[in-house]
Amino acid sequence: MTSLPTPWTLPQVPGASFGAALFDLDGVLTPTADVHMDAWRRMFTDYFESHGITPAYTDDDYFRYVDGKPRYDGVRACLASRGVTLPDGTPDDAPGTETVCGIGNTKNAEFSRILEEEGVDPYPGSVALLDHLESIGCAMAVVSSSRNAPAVLAAAGLAHRFEHVVSGQVAADHGIPGKPAPDTYLYAAELLGVPKEAAVVVEDALSGVQAGRAGDFGLVLGVDRGAGAEELLGGGADVVVTDLGEVVPG
Repeated sequence: MTSLPTPWTLPQVPGASFGAALFDLDGVLTPTADVHMDAWRRMFTDYFESHGITPAYTDDDYFRYVDGKPRYDGVRACLASRGVTLPDGTPDDAPGTETVCGIGNTKNAEFSRILEEEGVDPYPGSVALLDHLESIGCAMAVVSSSRNAPAVLAAAGLAHRFEHVVSGQVAADHGIPGKPAPDTYLYAAELLGVPKEAAVVVEDALSGVQAGRAGDFGLVLGVDRGAGAEELLGGGADVVVTDLGEVVPG
């Protein structure tokens, strides 16, 4: 592997070193995956019940169809699982509009309300890892399918740590395919000036580890926040932990 001036070594991967960490946000740095999950549950439960759609929405649907994907792709996939097809509409569609974008915007309004009312604190283990990576000069970026990523980082007090945030909005503005395609992670590595072989993708979602594997990155680090260790390993993770504090060298 290429010699790096500020290598990051992980206890779980002896003999390897890396020069960049590419973090997903929700469920990796902050517990906002739970907020997203709750917002999706409320929105889809109401929509399915009001339209007589069966079977009822469950958390399994979140992990299977929604988790880690761009918002409108998640709407489209979950509706398709019930044989429902709607026009895409536009991102400007008001919440409640009978389009993919309108339904997605309904979910986003619920997410924003919960975030504003309850706030968010980052995972302590994740902060410990960020502190360590900053101390050794390791390059870092956030790669999130969420268009809310900058707001979440600000609410969690993490915005100052990342010069580069490849959010769902950035992906849409630049026409970059979302996860499970690897393109957003490849774009982040390019922004950092680090070859993909020297970068670690850090993900809690199946679609995210699939993106890391498809991009042939140096390491795909899975964080099991509910998707399941076996599922993450099967999707392409090289290593799975339950907390990022586990990869901070002792």
